[in-house]
Amino acid sequence: MKRTSAGVIAGSVFAGLVIGFLVDQLLTSNARPTFTPSLALPVLLVLLAVVVLLLAIPIRRATSGAGGAQVDPFRAVRVVMLAKAASIVGAVVAGIGGGLLSFLLTRPVAPSLGSTGAVIAALVAGAVLTAASLVAEHLCTIRKDDDDDQPGPPEPGLGYSHHD
Repeated sequence: MKRTSAGVIAGSVFAGLVIGFLVDQLLTSNARPTFTPSLALPVLLVLLAVVVLLLAIPIRRATSGAGGAQVDPFRAVRVVMLAKAASIVGAVVAGIGGGLLSFLLTRPVAPSLGSTGAVIAALVAGAVLTAASLVAEHLCTIRKDDDDDQPGPPEPGLGYSHHD
């Protein structure tokens, strides 16, 4: 499994920027108020970041040999997939926050402090979720064995059948 690439994160942030800016543009062009995220959103994103990290730490301990426990591969895959998904969601939310903020700051009228604060909080929480998820993804990786790079004949009993 490959780690989440910088290109995926950058693309998610860019998509969020475009979405956030266009949503506010469409709302104001229809004489509606701009979108302001709920203050519960940043709290939930930071809680998700903490949960993802807390799920990844036991896997890291088991893979490094510090915990003395075996690694459950299914649990490790679930945690790393959660981390991958959370990093993309965090990047999109941060991008949407950036798009909303850029729209608010480019208007001739100064935005209210409440709406600007909620947008900045969502942007920062999205960035925190992305960073924590990338760290959790790193914690769930295992060292590559030396023999993984060496092509060679398969081990006896595990290789090709003579009936092929």
